Amino acid sequence: MTTRTCRTGSCRTGFSLSPGESRARVVDRLKPVLHAAILFVLVVSCSGVGDRPGSTTLEFWALGREGEVVSQLIPEFEKRNPGIKVNVQQIPWTAAHEKLLTAHVGESTPDLAQMGNTWVPEFHAVGGLEDLDPWVARSSSLRKEQYFPGIWMTNIVEGKLYGVPWYVDTRLIFYRTDFLAEAGFKNPPKSWSEWMRAMEVIAAKRGKGHYPVLLPTNEWTQPVILGVQQQAPLVRDGKFGAFQDPRFATAFAFYLEIFKKGYAPVLSNTQVANVHQQFGRGDFSMYITGPWNIGEFRRRLPAEAQDKWMTAPMPAPDGTAYPGASLAGGASLVMFRRSERKEAAWKLLEFLSEPVQQARFYELTGDLPARREAWDAPALANDPPIAAFRMQLENVVPTPQIPEWEQIATSVWEHAESAIRGQSTQKQALASLDRKTNQILEKRRWVLARGGENQ
Repeated sequence: MTTRTCRTGSCRTGFSLSPGESRARVVDRLKPVLHAAILFVLVVSCSGVGDRPGSTTLEFWALGREGEVVSQLIPEFEKRNPGIKVNVQQIPWTAAHEKLLTAHVGESTPDLAQMGNTWVPEFHAVGGLEDLDPWVARSSSLRKEQYFPGIWMTNIVEGKLYGVPWYVDTRLIFYRTDFLAEAGFKNPPKSWSEWMRAMEVIAAKRGKGHYPVLLPTNEWTQPVILGVQQQAPLVRDGKFGAFQDPRFATAFAFYLEIFKKGYAPVLSNTQVANVHQQFGRGDFSMYITGPWNIGEFRRRLPAEAQDKWMTAPMPAPDGTAYPGASLAGGASLVMFRRSERKEAAWKLLEFLSEPVQQARFYELTGDLPARREAWDAPALANDPPIAAFRMQLENVVPTPQIPEWEQIATSVWEHAESAIRGQSTQKQALASLDRKTNQILEKRRWVLARGGENQ
C-alpha cells in the first residue's frame, strides 16, 4: 500500500506533559530542542514585506502540495481585498509539525495556517489557537450546517471550535467489480456478514495466492474503523484505554477472523511490492484506502483493469444502518492566538471556504471539499468513484481528541499485528493495549487531577 503521510490529518506528534509541568514549563523544555528550527521561523518572519501604511500583509502557512497550489487562489482574494496582501509559505508535511510548534515556542506563529485535524488538540493544549466560535457566530457566509458533521467535530476541543475544515479525507472500500460479480455479488457488501460471505466465495473462486482483501498489518485505521462502527469509545473519559470494552472486542474479533480464514495476506505496507500493480492483476479484490488513490488507480492500473474497479462505503455491523462509519480526516484552517491581523486572516479563511473556491481547489489538488455545496460542481457530481465518498462522509467520526492519540494509534497496530501473527491472543493483545494506553495517558491524568493543563 502507498501511504500518504498526514493525508488524513493523522500525523505523528511529540507533545506530552510530564508530572508537575505547566504549559510554561513545557515551552521552556522545548526551547533547547527546537533552537535550530527557530532559525527557520526567523527567516520566514523576516522575509515578508511587512505592513505598509493602509495595508495588511498576512502570513499564511500551507503544507505540502496544498501549499504549492493555494497560491493560485490568492490573486482573486487580493483583488477583492485590495488592502490585504498574502504571503504564502509552503512547508513540507514532514517538517510541518515541528515548524508550527517551533513558531509557537518562538512567538512567531503565522496569522493563518493549514493544520492536520489530529494536531488541533495538541496546539490547543499549548495555547496556540484562536477560539473560532465568535468568528463563526458573526459570519454571513460560513455555518456549521454547511459541513459534514463528523468532519466539523474534529476541530472541537473541550466544547470550542479551533479550526474550520478545509478539505476532507476518509477511507472506504476500493473493489474489483469483476471479481465480486464472479462471486455472485452485483453490488458491494453492505453488512459485515455479507462482507464475510463475499470474501469466502471470492477466496474459493480465485484460489491460492489471490486474496479477497488487503489489510496491511501496520495500519491502525482498519481495526479502529471497525471499532467506531460498534460505537466503541477507544479512550474512556480521555484518561484510560477502553480497548477491552466489549464493543471494540467484537470489532477486533471480526478483524482477526479475516486473517485467520486466510482472506487477507499477513503483510505490512513495506512487504507489499506495488499495491496498484497487484490490485490490477487481481492479487486482491478489495482494499480499504482514501480518495488520493482514485487518481493513483487511474494513473497506475493497467488499461485492461481501468473499467473493472469502483468504490463503495464501508459495510455496517449487522443490524445497523448502512453505510458503516469511517474516520474523519483531512486538514483544517486555524488562526493563531498571537496574530495581530485576525480580521484580515478571518477574511482569507472565509474566502478559502467558499464553495466555488473549494471546488476549484479540488480541481487543482484532488482534495475533497469540506463544504457540502461544493460537491455540486460537475467535476465531483459526475465522477462515479467520488460518489461513494460523498455518501461515506455523511457517516464519519473523529478519533479521540487528545494530544496523545497518535502515540495510542501506533500501539493499536502494534498490538493488532501481534495478534494477527499469533504472538498473542486477542484477549492478551487488548489487555496489553489498554495497559500501554494507560501509560501514555498517565501524565494527562496527573495534570487533570491538579486542575488542568493551564495550572
